[in-house]
Amino acid sequence: MSRAPFGLIRENPASVKSSAGKGMKASDSPKNKSAGLNRTQSNTPKGGIGAIVNRRAADRLRSGYLWVYASDIETIELPDSSTNNPPSLLPVADSRGILLGTALYSTSSQIALRVVSREALDESAWLTLLASRLRRAIQRRRNMLDEQNDACRLCFSEADELPGLIADKYGDLVILQRLTQGLLSDGVRDACVSVLREELTPTAILERPDPRLRELEGLPAANLEPIYMADGLTEAGAVAGVSTQFRLNGLLFYYDANSGQKTGAFLDQRANYAAAAEWTRMLAMVNPGAAGRALDVCCYQGGFALHLAQVCRQVTGVDASRASLEVAERNLDANRTSLTGDVDWVEADAFQILRDWSDSGEKFDAIVLDPPAFAKSLRAVEGALRGYKELNLRALKMVRQGGLLVTCSCSHHVSWADLEGAVAAAAADAGRRVRLRERRGAAPDHPVVLNLPETEYLKCLVLEVE
Repeated sequence: MSRAPFGLIRENPASVKSSAGKGMKASDSPKNKSAGLNRTQSNTPKGGIGAIVNRRAADRLRSGYLWVYASDIETIELPDSSTNNPPSLLPVADSRGILLGTALYSTSSQIALRVVSREALDESAWLTLLASRLRRAIQRRRNMLDEQNDACRLCFSEADELPGLIADKYGDLVILQRLTQGLLSDGVRDACVSVLREELTPTAILERPDPRLRELEGLPAANLEPIYMADGLTEAGAVAGVSTQFRLNGLLFYYDANSGQKTGAFLDQRANYAAAAEWTRMLAMVNPGAAGRALDVCCYQGGFALHLAQVCRQVTGVDASRASLEVAERNLDANRTSLTGDVDWVEADAFQILRDWSDSGEKFDAIVLDPPAFAKSLRAVEGALRGYKELNLRALKMVRQGGLLVTCSCSHHVSWADLEGAVAAAAADAGRRVRLRERRGAAPDHPVVLNLPETEYLKCLVLEVE
């Protein structure tokens, strides 16, 4: 075992104890930037720079976990020159001084350290490693791109060993997100652009911020100008070119880099879109008429609705966002020749409209529930499960016998057992018997790392309702 590049003599500054969030559970997610670390500069020599973590964090890192929460840091020593420019990388060691790895460092987030290597790395070695990992991440997904699908997640943060880094391809555009403080250097940006250009030859590469995560990380406002434009493309042309079209499962979708959720679309649901249509078709073979009327709740820009319209005679999409429904209508216009069913959109609150329709006796052959994340922290899980139960209860009252219910959760704090328990309770209250036909997760371009359960956030249950 190697020794960490710092000594065993440690200080315990008050700022470490007060800002580390005492009592925080190891599985908690970041809360807010005010709960982050405020480090005073030490007078230790250069060899003393680094972080020492407690036994709980050390055991978790050795088991393959990648995060260290602020509450699990015992001491931390920063360079004297880092007052206004904290280091992006820090060596991490246990209380004996045994090196655990090198991590991206954040002064504000509750996730203070994200391990990128089990070895000691300097900035140059890290940039080389980053480029190599990003290239491998893209190559893993090449077989997911074809004439029917020209959009996918190219890099999925920790799942590709690049914590905080997201890259998505929409047609000939690439959207980059650097969601942690340790990734904000020009070197990281330039390395990403170089690899993306070599592997994909995009028209433009843009950065899109995640406002909530940037607040948690204490990050500055992102530059919304393109960070790369192809030869011959003027800046004005690049700005206009942030709107494009992309294909998922052969259907066309409009994309605007300056609007929408996540990086603009829900690429993680690509396989589930197709599965919902296929299950509806298969159930209709057993129960004639089961591909008649479908409902897509929290439809966003129409992903599930348009796929269902390939097999159903009439589909209704419901969402509270008028802007999303306007894009959904454009997507509908782009795909009318590929659809067999009629589609209409309803702007409404999901809870209210399901309550009204279920009370009035509305019936559907297939219903999809794809709500936003109800639980963004462990403390929100109890309330989230009440919400999931209510939505599923109302949906189950409206599904015809032999019909389909596809119900989703994108909250990683909500476990499979939690979701299934909420749906089972809803079925009992509705007096319905449900048969689980399939458990599904995110599309293959969003892989799960078993040592990091947070990467398994999307859960999808395919249910036959009796």
